[in-house]
Amino acid sequence: MFDKLREDIAVVFERDPAARNMWEVLTTYPGVHALLIHRLSHWLWGIGLRWLARFISYLNRWLTGIEIHPAAVIGRRVFIDHGMGVVIGETAVIQDDCTLYHGVTLGGTSWNKGKRHPTLEAGVIIGAGAKILGPITIGAGAKIGSNAVVVKDVPRGATAVGIPARILDQEKTRQRDEAAQKMGFSAYAVSNDGSDPVAQAIHALLDHAAQVDQRLQELAEQVAKLGGDVEVSKKVGDAFDVNHLNKIVD
Repeated sequence: MFDKLREDIAVVFERDPAARNMWEVLTTYPGVHALLIHRLSHWLWGIGLRWLARFISYLNRWLTGIEIHPAAVIGRRVFIDHGMGVVIGETAVIQDDCTLYHGVTLGGTSWNKGKRHPTLEAGVIIGAGAKILGPITIGAGAKIGSNAVVVKDVPRGATAVGIPARILDQEKTRQRDEAAQKMGFSAYAVSNDGSDPVAQAIHALLDHAAQVDQRLQELAEQVAKLGGDVEVSKKVGDAFDVNHLNKIVD
């Protein structure tokens, strides 16, 4: 029990730069309190004291604003940041090292008995306001964007955004980030919403820049094969030395 408490406190310092000291975490972090109380209610549920378990989970919601069904399975080093409005259903499973922000719902889409809530594998991050619905699996290390509505499985390591959520093209996202850095700005927080015309324009520019870099790289390699004095770089955007190419053309 104390080992888990130490892990709960350590993970707050790891993932929340606003945390200042242990006393502050123990007394003012509702996510920590919710997990501590859930462990008690989950234990009571397991030994058959179902009403008492539900009553304690009700008190947990009243005290913290976080509703966790006593039957839900939650692993170690799980961090619920802010926490207000978080709802975790009866058959939900949260594996180790996951992070949930405020307003997250792990809900069901059926009134049938049995598995009807999501499973989060290790290291998943769920953004504020996201809704994960149904007996689906979010793969290890996946990220769910804020306010996304997820109703299908998400592969491990993927990023899902939007309503309904769609999987981002990781390779294209990486190329956009590289192109943005080369152009001198950060693409962080640029919306992936396809209905945003500004985001569409920025993404189109970044995609074009990445294509141009790739073509320049290919051109430099071909010139080098023909014996030209061209420095081929592995860094995107530095495919060749323009002065050397001008000499070859002359």
